[in-house]
Amino acid sequence: MTIGSFAFERGGELDLDVAYAEYGDPEDPTVLVCHALTGSQYVAGPAPEGVSGQAAGWWDALVGPGKPIDTRAYHVVCANVPGSCYGTTGPASEGPDGEPYGADFPPVTVSDWTRSQARLLDELGVETLYAVVGGSVGGMNALDWAKRYPERVERVAAIATSPRLDAQCLGLNTAADAPSRATRTSRAATTTAVPEPDEGLAVARRIGHVMYLSKASMSDRFDRRVAERQPAERADPSAEGFPYRDVASYLDYNAERFTERFDANSYLSLLRALDEYDLAQDAPSDAAALAGYEGDALVVSFTGDWHFPPEGGEEIADALEGGAGAVAHRVIESEYGHDAFLVEPDRVGPPVRTLLERGASAVTTETERDVTPDYPRVCTGLLPDA
Repeated sequence: MTIGSFAFERGGELDLDVAYAEYGDPEDPTVLVCHALTGSQYVAGPAPEGVSGQAAGWWDALVGPGKPIDTRAYHVVCANVPGSCYGTTGPASEGPDGEPYGADFPPVTVSDWTRSQARLLDELGVETLYAVVGGSVGGMNALDWAKRYPERVERVAAIATSPRLDAQCLGLNTAADAPSRATRTSRAATTTAVPEPDEGLAVARRIGHVMYLSKASMSDRFDRRVAERQPAERADPSAEGFPYRDVASYLDYNAERFTERFDANSYLSLLRALDEYDLAQDAPSDAAALAGYEGDALVVSFTGDWHFPPEGGEEIADALEGGAGAVAHRVIESEYGHDAFLVEPDRVGPPVRTLLERGASAVTTETERDVTPDYPRVCTGLLPDA
């Protein structure tokens, strides 16, 4: 949907198309789901041709008839964010001169995502959101809704997220950014003697995948085992005499699949939006930033998530305590790392369902240790990405 001229927070203005998916009856209360860094609007069910793998149905276990975000009771909307490459205008989109914007696309922020979603919802005739739910940077997006449009939101669920990235994550994102940045080209100039864009993106994605997993989950899944699948050839001839390990095979495979579905310039745009997000921006504190929000809030953290650790979730919960609504911080023991919010829906689903059906005051806040799954755990050989 075209939402008209859109002014970006850091400068630049263009006519913006926002791609979105809807589920359920538009007459029911609306739940906005915010996707993670490289996700799409297709939060549930199959996606059109060209959108596959981890970008399609990425939270299918949570959204649908009878599921925690029940499409028999709620109208669910998920919008692809500006800067992405799944339909919303981004670096891969055609600019006024008929060529992709590429590096000339305006810089994007999480606030740009929130404002574009608000404009979309205006076009859809949705004034008040029953809930905003998001994981990872999508959780930051959900918090930005509570900060920017507190009067439009009744409930917020911020899952596996933090008020801002710490120095370690910023440093790793810088390392992931560097190879892709070296390949980023402008329409006004070309570069030579640098890797192909896909090569830089593949390196960045390998770093990202290591960030999403915990030390325990990597040890359990890979240890030092030699891979059964051997590459046809090694890029470095001197490596021929050394084993090709399972962890290398996993990272190489996922990097290859990712470059088939994602745009390098889009990845850089979204990664910088993540890096720059700070809940307390333009406010003296996190609590002051959320002072206007009076609805219920659920924060979910995972003990094995060093990317967005439980301490960050506690900071969010503390910041929300001054509001009129109830606040619950559910800490879930998990060794999966950051990806737990995607691969363990049986752990995420119950508190989200409770928030929607009965409010945050009904969600227990102690650490969850023993859970009987409501439905089969989604845990395939290749873990989803955030």
